Amino acid sequence: MKTKDCGVFVVVVLCIGCFSYFLYPTKLLRTPIQITSHEPNTSIQASPQKSSQCSCLAAPTKFNLEDFVDKPELSEVKRRREAEYKQHLAREQSVLKQLILAQPNSPLMYPIQGVRVLPLQETSIPGLSVYAPKKTQYQVSLSVTKGVLATTKPGRDDHIEGQNEMVLTISTSNLERLNHLLRNVTYTSTLYRIKDGDLVSFTFEKHSATFPIVIEQPLIPHLYDPGQGISSQVTIVTKTFLRYPQLDVLIKSIRTFYKDMTILVADDSINPKKINGSNIEQYIMPPAKGWFAGRNLVVSQVSTKYLLWVDDDFLFTGNTEIEKLVEVMEAMPELDVVGGSVTGNTFTFQLVYGEGEDGHCVSRRMGHYQPIPSFPDCVLTSGVVNFFLARTDSVRKVGFDPRLQRVAHTEFFVDGLGSLLVASCSKITIDHQPRTQEKLSEEEKAAQELYRTFRTPKQEEVKMKLGLHFFKNRMKCFSSN
Repeated sequence: MKTKDCGVFVVVVLCIGCFSYFLYPTKLLRTPIQITSHEPNTSIQASPQKSSQCSCLAAPTKFNLEDFVDKPELSEVKRRREAEYKQHLAREQSVLKQLILAQPNSPLMYPIQGVRVLPLQETSIPGLSVYAPKKTQYQVSLSVTKGVLATTKPGRDDHIEGQNEMVLTISTSNLERLNHLLRNVTYTSTLYRIKDGDLVSFTFEKHSATFPIVIEQPLIPHLYDPGQGISSQVTIVTKTFLRYPQLDVLIKSIRTFYKDMTILVADDSINPKKINGSNIEQYIMPPAKGWFAGRNLVVSQVSTKYLLWVDDDFLFTGNTEIEKLVEVMEAMPELDVVGGSVTGNTFTFQLVYGEGEDGHCVSRRMGHYQPIPSFPDCVLTSGVVNFFLARTDSVRKVGFDPRLQRVAHTEFFVDGLGSLLVASCSKITIDHQPRTQEKLSEEEKAAQELYRTFRTPKQEEVKMKLGLHFFKNRMKCFSSN
C-alpha cells in the first residue's frame, strides 16, 4: 500500500526508496581502432579515468547496502550482479561515447558529427575532401570496423583498393579527382543493429582524423491528438486500497473542477466495491498486490498525452489547476514530469550519483537545481511529491517495480534518473483530506485499521528493498539528509 513521501515518517522509512541509477560504462569501445600516423591530427583516448571507489555524501542517514544481503549469499549475489551489469554495458556502451581529440592544422575536411545511417543501407558520407598543395600523387585511406566503404567508379588515372571492404584506399594524380571520389564515398553497416555506431579513420600522408557514424533504426513517432480541451489531454490516475470513503471524496472534488476528465483507479482491496460515476474506470487487482503494481496497471490504460497522478486521499481545490501544469510541459517539451505542491509541501530533492568499480554511490539532498526562466515558480529537480503531471510515454518507459508494495514513490524517480527531466511548480497545489473518523461507520473504521497494518513496512520488507537496490541498481551505499 502507499504512504506519503512527506517527511513525517521515521527517517529509515522515508529514505529507503531514495536510490539512484545512472550507469556510465568504463569501457566504451567494443572493438579497438588502431590509428597509425607519424604525427596524427586526431587521437582516440580512453574516457577520463573515474575513481575506482566512490563514497556517499556525509549525511545523518547512511546505508552500506551489502549489509542488507544475507551474508552466506553475498558472494553469489555479487557474482550474479556483475554478470548482469556486464550484459547491461553490452547494451548501453557505444563507440560514440569514446573521447576523440583533434590536433590543429589538418588539411582534411570531414564531418564532425551528424552522419546517421540506417542499418545495412548504403549511405553517402558528406563533407570529405583534402586541401593540399599541388603534388604528383595523392593518396588517402579510410577505415571502419562495423561496415564497408565504397566510392564511385574510378577514372583512367585513379587507383582504388578495398571497394566494399573495411579499408578503402584512393590514389590519383589529380586533387580535383581525389575530392570527387571522396565526395562519393559511401558507408554500409554489415551487422543489423538498431542502435549502434562506428568510427571512421581518415588519413592523408602524416595527417589523420577520426569521426563517428551513428547507425540506428529511426523511431516511429507516437503522437497524441490533444483534441479540443483539457479532458482530451490529461487522464487522472490513482491507486486505492480499503479507502473507499477517501476515494469518494477525491472523485467528488475532481468533478467540482473537471466534470468530464477520465479517472482510472487501480483497486487491490480485499473485498472490492464498485465505484460509480461517469468516465471512471476501475481495475480490480489481486488483494493487497501493492502500490507500484497498481501504478503500472493504471498507467498501462492511459490513452492521453499526459497523466496526472494523485493519491486517493487528496482533495482538489481552486488552486489545483491542471491546465497550468500542461502549460509548463507544452512550453518545455523536454520535460517529462512536473510536480506540484501537496498542502504546501513540494518534496523536491536531488539525487547525487558517484561511480565505483564495486558499485555506485547515491546521496539524496533535499532541494532543487535551478529555476525555469519562463516560470519563476517552477524549478528543475530529481524528484517531486506524489502529485505530478507526466508524459504518458515517459512514465511507461521507466515503469514501477512491482516488488515495491508499500513505502514506494521515490524509487520511480530513482529508476528514471538520466531518463526523466523533472520539474516542480510550487504554486499549483492540491490538499490532503482531513484525517477524521467522526463520520465513518464501524465497518469503515475497521477498514482503516486494517489499512494501517499494510501501510507500515515490516523489517523484512525494509531489508528486501535495500537488498533490491544493491542488486538491481548496482548500489554500494546510500545516504540522505
